[in-house]
Amino acid sequence: MNKWPSLKQLHYLVTLHETRHFSDAAERCFVSQSTLSKGIQNLEELIGCPLYEKKDKKSPLVFTQAGEMVVQQGRELLAKGQDLVELGSLCQGQVMQGQLRIGCIPTIAPFLLCDLVQEVNARYPNLTLLLREDTTSNLLTALRHGELDVLILALPVEIDGMQSKVVGQDPFRMVISRNQADGIPVPIKYDDLPNESVFLLEKEHCLTEHAVSACKLTAKEKINPFSATSLHTLVQMVANGLGTTFIPQMAIEHGLLENQNLVVIDPPGQQAHRDIGLVWRPSSSRTETFHQLADVVSELL
Repeated sequence: MNKWPSLKQLHYLVTLHETRHFSDAAERCFVSQSTLSKGIQNLEELIGCPLYEKKDKKSPLVFTQAGEMVVQQGRELLAKGQDLVELGSLCQGQVMQGQLRIGCIPTIAPFLLCDLVQEVNARYPNLTLLLREDTTSNLLTALRHGELDVLILALPVEIDGMQSKVVGQDPFRMVISRNQADGIPVPIKYDDLPNESVFLLEKEHCLTEHAVSACKLTAKEKINPFSATSLHTLVQMVANGLGTTFIPQMAIEHGLLENQNLVVIDPPGQQAHRDIGLVWRPSSSRTETFHQLADVVSELL
């Protein structure tokens, strides 16, 4: 008879990989250290090779190549196991109920999530939203690992087999200080801008790639080598007359440019925008919940 690893054993191993310490992992799993160690030992015997290097207690825990592979696949199995358990709620008709863990990128979260929470609380009082703000890459990793249920992202982006639904469009606008705007003809052309006068976010933020692509900015010499960490930093730099940047319309509508001596103009490129969409695991049983959530987000946009 075939022997299969249990989800509990995989949970022990994944938690140990995250904490790199047996006592911390045992505490997070609500078991004794001996129980966790025995479970991982049984998993090693089942797989037939060591999953971590057994050094002295003072040395940091290092996973073997096989251990890293088991952890990666274990996370995926745990996520699918969680999706399987959620089928019970679906069978009982509990669509917009319980907890829903939502991840959102920093260039959307401050301008959408507050309104979303208020709207969901009003419409679906039995649904509790748990929110996390992070970069696209980190959020997709958390989704694959089952740490999040659904993401709100700017599309297009590589989602590696996940399901997605576009819920709206967010236009890009260019902002520039009023003093500088007086010397630049409108409609704006990038050739009229000084070199290194266009400021962008760090590459970890997908807004940079989306804005550059949508607004047809191909002249790299126009881009300043400095990268900002947030939209607020970009606005402050432009407000101080250092150049120009791209800002999504939703941020402008939520007051990002208030009390700033800035001019808003249309960027080059026809109807430059980014798509806003929801992303979730194809194995999730909460598809109907995600579609109803998408309707709410679409209305807010």
